[in-house]
Amino acid sequence: MMERAVPQGAGQALAMLSQVHDEPENSDSFWKSGYDRKVSAREAKKKKVIFWGIEVPETLSWRGWELGKEMIKHLTLKNVHGKAQKLSYRAPSTPFFFTVFPQLITLNPGMSVTLPIVFRPSEKRDYEDNIIFVKAEGEFSVTLHATLPRFRLSIPAAVQLPVCAIHSATEATFPVCNIGDLVSIFAWETSSPFSMDPMCGTLNPGAECMVKVVFKPEVAGVHYAAATCWFGGEVKQKRTIKLKALAKYPCLCVSVTGKKSEGVQPGKFQDALCFGSVAVGTTVEKSVEIFNMSVVDAPCRIERAKDPLLHDYVFSCDVSHDVVPAKGKLVLSIRFQPQVVGEHSTDYFTITSAAGHLETVLKVVGSCKGPSVSLHQQSVDFNWINLGESLMRTLQISNTSDVPAYYQFDIDCKGSVFSLDRPCGVLEGATTLTLKVIFRPAHPMNYHRRVVCLVHHQEPLYVDFFGTCHSDTAKPTTLQKRHLSWYRTNMVRGLTFYPPNILSEMLKNGKLQMDEKGALMLPPEISEDQPPKEYLEPNSMAEYFYDGVSSDLALFPAHVSVSPREYDFGCCMPPHKAESLSLCVTNHTKGNIIVAWTPSHGSAFQVDPEICDIPPLESSTFYVFCRPTQVNSLYAAELEGFAVYKVMRHYTNIENDATICPSWCLTVRLRAHTYEAKREHIIPQYILDVPKTFPPVVCDTDTYCSMLLSNPSTSLITFSVNQTACPSVLVKPSLGYVIPGGHQIFFLSTHPVNTVLQQHVLPLELNSYPAYTKEIVLQSCGQSLLLLLEGDGILYFKPLHIGTSSTRMYSIKNCTRLPMVFTWKIHRSDSKILSVSPTEGILQPYETMSQAWTFTPDKETKYMLQAMVFVRWKSPDPLSPKDVHYVLWVIGEGTLGTIRAQKEHLDLGNVLVGDQKSCSIVLLNDEICTLNYILSVEQITGPQDPEDICSHPLALELEHSRGTIPARSKALVRIKVRPTHRLHYTWLIKYAICTPRDLASTKEFLCSIVAIGVYPTLRITDACTTRTASSNRMHIWKLFSLDTLNEFLERDPTPGELTYKVPTRHSTCLIPPVYTPLLVDFDFGSAPVGSEPTTVMLLLENKGVVPVDWAFLFPSDQKIDMEHWAEDADFTPQELHQMRIQDNQLFSVSPKSGTLLPGQEKSVQLSHRHYFIGTDRLPVLLKISYGHEILLSFSGVTVERDQRYVHFASTKHVFAPIALGRSQPPTQIYKLYNGGSMPVTFEVQLDNIVKIREKNFQHPVFVCLTPRGEIPPGEAGHIKWIFSPLEAKTYTVDVLIDILEGDSTQITFQGAGYNPNIVEEAATSRHFFSSAVIPGSAKLTLPGQAATLSHHRICFGNIPDCTKAGRLVFLNNISKSKAVVFTWQVNSCKEMVLEVAPESGVAQPGESIPCFITLQHTRTPYFCRINLVCEVYIQESLVQYERDLHEWEKEKERQAVEFTITEKNLGTKRKLTSPSVRLSDSAETANLPESSAVIRKYKTLPPIKSHPTPSQPPGHIERGLLDKDASQVKPEPPTPLFLYLDVSARSYAIEDFLSNFALDFPRYFLSRPFSTQPSESKLVDGNRHRSRTDMEHKQLSLAAASKHELEVVTDILTGVIRSLLEDGRFQKSVRKIQDEPIPYFSQFQSAKSAELQDSRQGSMIPSRVSSLTDLDLEKDGEKKKISQKTSPSDLLESCETFHHKQLREKEIISRQPAVGNLVELVLENTLQNILIEASRGEVVLTAQPRVIALPPNASRRITNPATPPSRA
Repeated sequence: MMERAVPQGAGQALAMLSQVHDEPENSDSFWKSGYDRKVSAREAKKKKVIFWGIEVPETLSWRGWELGKEMIKHLTLKNVHGKAQKLSYRAPSTPFFFTVFPQLITLNPGMSVTLPIVFRPSEKRDYEDNIIFVKAEGEFSVTLHATLPRFRLSIPAAVQLPVCAIHSATEATFPVCNIGDLVSIFAWETSSPFSMDPMCGTLNPGAECMVKVVFKPEVAGVHYAAATCWFGGEVKQKRTIKLKALAKYPCLCVSVTGKKSEGVQPGKFQDALCFGSVAVGTTVEKSVEIFNMSVVDAPCRIERAKDPLLHDYVFSCDVSHDVVPAKGKLVLSIRFQPQVVGEHSTDYFTITSAAGHLETVLKVVGSCKGPSVSLHQQSVDFNWINLGESLMRTLQISNTSDVPAYYQFDIDCKGSVFSLDRPCGVLEGATTLTLKVIFRPAHPMNYHRRVVCLVHHQEPLYVDFFGTCHSDTAKPTTLQKRHLSWYRTNMVRGLTFYPPNILSEMLKNGKLQMDEKGALMLPPEISEDQPPKEYLEPNSMAEYFYDGVSSDLALFPAHVSVSPREYDFGCCMPPHKAESLSLCVTNHTKGNIIVAWTPSHGSAFQVDPEICDIPPLESSTFYVFCRPTQVNSLYAAELEGFAVYKVMRHYTNIENDATICPSWCLTVRLRAHTYEAKREHIIPQYILDVPKTFPPVVCDTDTYCSMLLSNPSTSLITFSVNQTACPSVLVKPSLGYVIPGGHQIFFLSTHPVNTVLQQHVLPLELNSYPAYTKEIVLQSCGQSLLLLLEGDGILYFKPLHIGTSSTRMYSIKNCTRLPMVFTWKIHRSDSKILSVSPTEGILQPYETMSQAWTFTPDKETKYMLQAMVFVRWKSPDPLSPKDVHYVLWVIGEGTLGTIRAQKEHLDLGNVLVGDQKSCSIVLLNDEICTLNYILSVEQITGPQDPEDICSHPLALELEHSRGTIPARSKALVRIKVRPTHRLHYTWLIKYAICTPRDLASTKEFLCSIVAIGVYPTLRITDACTTRTASSNRMHIWKLFSLDTLNEFLERDPTPGELTYKVPTRHSTCLIPPVYTPLLVDFDFGSAPVGSEPTTVMLLLENKGVVPVDWAFLFPSDQKIDMEHWAEDADFTPQELHQMRIQDNQLFSVSPKSGTLLPGQEKSVQLSHRHYFIGTDRLPVLLKISYGHEILLSFSGVTVERDQRYVHFASTKHVFAPIALGRSQPPTQIYKLYNGGSMPVTFEVQLDNIVKIREKNFQHPVFVCLTPRGEIPPGEAGHIKWIFSPLEAKTYTVDVLIDILEGDSTQITFQGAGYNPNIVEEAATSRHFFSSAVIPGSAKLTLPGQAATLSHHRICFGNIPDCTKAGRLVFLNNISKSKAVVFTWQVNSCKEMVLEVAPESGVAQPGESIPCFITLQHTRTPYFCRINLVCEVYIQESLVQYERDLHEWEKEKERQAVEFTITEKNLGTKRKLTSPSVRLSDSAETANLPESSAVIRKYKTLPPIKSHPTPSQPPGHIERGLLDKDASQVKPEPPTPLFLYLDVSARSYAIEDFLSNFALDFPRYFLSRPFSTQPSESKLVDGNRHRSRTDMEHKQLSLAAASKHELEVVTDILTGVIRSLLEDGRFQKSVRKIQDEPIPYFSQFQSAKSAELQDSRQGSMIPSRVSSLTDLDLEKDGEKKKISQKTSPSDLLESCETFHHKQLREKEIISRQPAVGNLVELVLENTLQNILIEASRGEVVLTAQPRVIALPPNASRRITNPATPPSRA
């Protein structure tokens, strides 16, 4: 394809590449500068890439192009490399994109070039091409795009909205950007609960719009939705955005901040807010906290419980709805403003979430308290005073409440004879006020006035003021308190309407009598035997209102009345003089009375006349005049008058005090003003405290309330209540005045007749001006009993198991404003089935109370029971109904049920003792009733002592032993198992259905639980060491007391060991305290100072079933780290010793701790370093977590290098028990270990042994066969002993063992003899082989060990002394690449005739060599304990050693015959030394030939060196100076690996073996010698000693026998032999024995009888052989015919005789010892070959035998019927 180019010159184009200018895009020139061109923001954001140091844009795009026009884009290439770049390019391949002609471009570092690209479209479509750039490294391209204008919107792929509560809303915004080239209209489509805002719109190119997503869920959960945005032109496109939001339920919890009320009952309401007792008229605010426990904001509503009967709300809350923040709280304030004193208020607020699914009822309670005012005196007695005088008394008034009290004495002190200094005021809480009462009489008479004390929010109080005034002429009887009491009693009895003179006359005439109190009474005959009436103190409210004036009702009839009691003069301006008021005073008594008005000087109101007499039952008129002195003023006053019987004027007229009648007080309230007609009266300033409603009362009952009118101003306020405007309300006082700064207390009364709410409007006119009328609005309503039962009076119970109980809470509500008493009554027949608690109680106004109803069915049936609740008012009213009750229907069902466990058997496996394991039992209830159960546990610990079982505590704990399972459901019971002992536990879980009457029914099996209590068990399964002397595993096992340690580990830990269950630093001392009683000695033996450390490997194995955490704790590991100042500077020698050991690490354990899983093994290395001479001891604690704590006493001995030292593991040795009467006691061995570096010679002192022999009748109880011997360094020496007990007891002897040039040690040897008839031999033999606890197979390998033995211990057991036994041991080469050479050292075992085959050989890598260990017979009983040693070398190192040794020997031979002189000055005297042949000290001389040794004799002495010091590293030994020429040093042989095989056996004499192990005797082959000469084994020292011992026994028996004893023995033996000879049956048996075949046990014969038999057989064999020879000659040699005279019967008889002789001769030959030994040898070799083949895998011994069934063959069966089928 041809490349298109711009029609310009090449040079001009090249110049334009490097320098061009900016031009408009639609100009003719398309070149644009790469440096000065201003790019748009979109182009600036183009993605750029770098190819081999050239930075270019990834793409070049054309947008908004038109047909017929060219558009130019500039491609900029920049060199970002550190050196100049050269590149060329190829023009675009399509004709729509072209550029300048391709040419070479060179760019210096940091420079750029701009290449113009021209786009020329030919049709409306998308174009794509690329321009390729070529460099030396390769090619790269830039894509060219030209697209049509299109609609494109940028919308995020997904929007995650915040979490939201259901029925709430949350929102999120995201941008919608028009990244296209055209104006786009968009519209959204989405599904609920998501919505978009705006739903549609228009976007210009490049414009952006924020869209809001609103999420309003109605269902909780994760909500996914896809919102589709439609956009474009005619053809709509769509983009989808994923919406995701999470909706959750809100969780609100109401919490009361204060203390809860004691009277609030839980159950029905989540919480209760108690305001307590609040003062009337005050407002108390308390708060509750609404917690939002969810992660979403929770809108909530706070609503008051709607009650149509409640109108005066005393509780209020300003918040009706709010939002509780997520994980936050909302504080809600509730106010309480009580109005009625003594009323208990209850209300309910409902807190509902926005979703309405969660509703919490908050109960608010409070009571109203008022003042508690009381007078200390009920009366004030002024006695008598003279006219014109005055007397003062005090009156105390107290307020015991904390609420301030407004009080007022209803008396005008200015116009009364009685006056108080403070007639009204405020009495603060808990205060007492003393008032001054002044008596100033105006007339000589008796004065008595009952004054009422009005208290706001309290009933009025009454006090009696009385006194007497005397004048010169009139001296009435002095009025006293008792007279008032008698008067009130006489008034009740109707006698006070008679004057005292008439009463005195009637008393004289007997028409009246006096009671015991002194009051008058009618005689019984007149009163018709009715008891006389008594005066009862009336209710203060009733007394106040029922006075016959304010109300039509009166408690007592009036004696004297005045009318009117209240009067308003109106305007009394001086020009308009007011008319007088006519007061009508009526005398209702039957005596003359005197009415005297109290004068009030300075008052505007005057009465005329002031004193007047009124006849009985008549009236008199008094005139009241109003004479004001000021204009525009208010006037108000109270007129006071007293009426008294005229006869009371003088005391002489009174004959009996019981007839005295006090005066009656008359009061008239007056009001007037002097304001002009058109003049506005003074504006009253007042505070009116009036309740909204009357206190609730029962219908047709009076209700009262108080009202307070306060005058805070400085002017007088008058008031008047128009009672005719509101006749239903009675107000007292209805007219009066309020002094400046004072107050007036009103009492209001009404009488509701029904439950209909009534509204009362009471006009209160102030200051005699109608415009100043205050309308007081009050409400009243009568209350009737109304109780609301929950659920329309029906209570449902779920089905119950018979005998069980179910309790439900049932609510009743008091729908009245009065407290009521309720009482539940249940029919007597249903009382056992149904019960309620409480049965009675008090319901406060509008309170809801719940009772607990219990349903207990007693049979399987359905129940419908009836209960009734009776209600009455708390304050009994005779008018209230008596039988108001409501019916409650209770429906339930009785049924039967059982419980079962989901798993009847539960195995918890192994549980650590002291630890805890939990599990759950699933209880299933498949019935329709709820079941209450009681679980019981029975523990079984296996067949043990009953006392032990009782001592074991219960190891299973139930989380709850009783519970409830709802119907058709399940319950989980958590169980904790905590074993206390190592036992197999079985627990039987039983259940019983619990009923209220019976605590539990019959126990039924539920399930069984099995667990095994285990301790962490650890065991030492193998041990080995690097020391030669103690490499025997048996010896290590003994030194480290591993049997004892394993025995301790198998026990149960003691409580002291579990003081600290895990390794803990608990001690503050250097020597920590010990809590364990278990102590084990770990003896590391002895070694010379500076020698290699003694290293012992122990193999720990977890034999248990739980993991084991173990640790070796040194004393420093148990000490708490403390500051230096807290340490004790004074150390004991023991502490210093332990510090030296730990600081120098003389003992070390690696690793010191670890964890073993069940069945897992771990090797632990214990080391003792020999730095210091002496004995090192260190207590180390072996701690097993939750298990044992054993104190290991590490001890080791370090001796001097030239010291002769024998290490005794113990100072006591116990011989194996020996049976009494044994003719040949076995030989036993005691081992001594040379722990030093010098040979040791020992000698046994036998003095104590001789003493023991003398004490036992010269019987050798202890015989030492090796009293003296020598032990090489690092080896073990054997001392042979024979223990021969004489009695069944324990023998003990102390033997001193002397070590030449060393220390002597006393060893206690102990042996026990036993009676074989009582104790079996097998038991004692087991004691000898008790070390079988040591594992037979080797598990531990030392570092660098190349070979192992399959067993490191073999036990032959009990064997006869005349037989041999063999075992097979494999030597395994565990190396993968090196062959090993092994050699068994059997020279030390010649005494025991121990053979090993092969004794030496080579084992290739991975090969196993079978080695047969054979124990030959010795003919003597013995105890065999042999430590067989096998030396193993690496074959490669051994060959190298032999090669080096051969070269060294050749070099030695060469040096022996030649030498080199290197001295330059031979004349100088020098020592005869040659540097080329210098060797080290005596070792060198010993290795040289004799000639050279002579020369070396004159060698200079080596430098003096000391022994290695402890500061040198472990194992450092100075071996002397080596010569510079290493070739002259004799090569040392490679260090062999020693493998040790412990061989143990015990041999018995044949008679002893037969008597004890008769069943085992057929297992052994008895080998017999071929000749009659005694065997070599009889010549050993032990046999010689035994023969000597037998001779001694014989000599002792003959020497000890006396003549008498010999005669007795002779007589007994003579009798026995004679009886046997005379016994015929014995003789027959002897003859019969001769004809019997030779039995198997005939080989057990003595040597003499065997020789005699051999001689007899030898004499018989030649004749038999000659006869056989003759017979053969007759057959084969001469072939003579049988004589014709011989009969066939003779021939047959001769054949049979010949056959019998032949069989007898074969039998004689087979009984020869040689034949038996040969057969035994053949069988032994055969078995060994089979075992070797099996070890190599050539034969499988465990394979099943195959049976080959041959085809049937009739002829074969007939011809050979007895042939069995062959077996392969």
